[in-house]
Amino acid sequence: MAKIIVISGASTGIGAETAHLLAEGNQIFIHYNASRERAEQTATEVQERGGTAHLVQADLFGEAGCDALYSAVSVMTNRIDVLVNNAGGLVERQSIGQLEWDLLERVFSLNTFSTMLLTSLFVPLLQKGTNPCIVNISSVAARHGSPTATAYGAAKGAIDSFTRGAAAELAPDIRVNAVAPGVIETPFHERYSTPERMKQFRANTPLKRNGRTVDVAKAIAFLIDNEFITGETIDVNGGLFMR
Repeated sequence: MAKIIVISGASTGIGAETAHLLAEGNQIFIHYNASRERAEQTATEVQERGGTAHLVQADLFGEAGCDALYSAVSVMTNRIDVLVNNAGGLVERQSIGQLEWDLLERVFSLNTFSTMLLTSLFVPLLQKGTNPCIVNISSVAARHGSPTATAYGAAKGAIDSFTRGAAAELAPDIRVNAVAPGVIETPFHERYSTPERMKQFRANTPLKRNGRTVDVAKAIAFLIDNEFITGETIDVNGGLFMR
């Protein structure tokens, strides 16, 4: 049966790759904020892979944007099967001694609060779906800390806790899991990490390479398909963090 899938932050990177991978035979709601041209490209690629694409613009730094995303989707469908809470970002690197309240609010709003609120908003539509599930995106930064990105790591750590709580509360009707990517070659790191830093990441990773977006997208697809996993966070990091 065709799935109806909502992916936040799907214009580039992991979100776009996930839309590509899940495209065939499915309806994909591609959320974006500012990158409409890239979102349109993702939509074209989804259609080329046999899917149906819908573009939805919303600024997830605030409550109004989360409401707008939900409202836009709910106008077009009365159910969804999958919610991928992928939207997020470092926002800005700052050392602990330079942290500012405004930055903390922005980091947590984008990475944590939007995931929590979108989950809440979409529950009624998910309850009408088939084998419904949610996949949240955490980060390796939540595992071992990340100098100059401690606020981001803490926000992603909150995602792990929220995932477990939501999984327990929404069971048995809706499964909730997460994926914690390591260092993935995306526009995220093009913006926030120097070539030297990326080289060091590769050197520190047991598999001696940084990840690709498809590595994470495949983990998301696995969690969607496996109906006996809930409350888990899967690490996709090349061995950069091991339990």
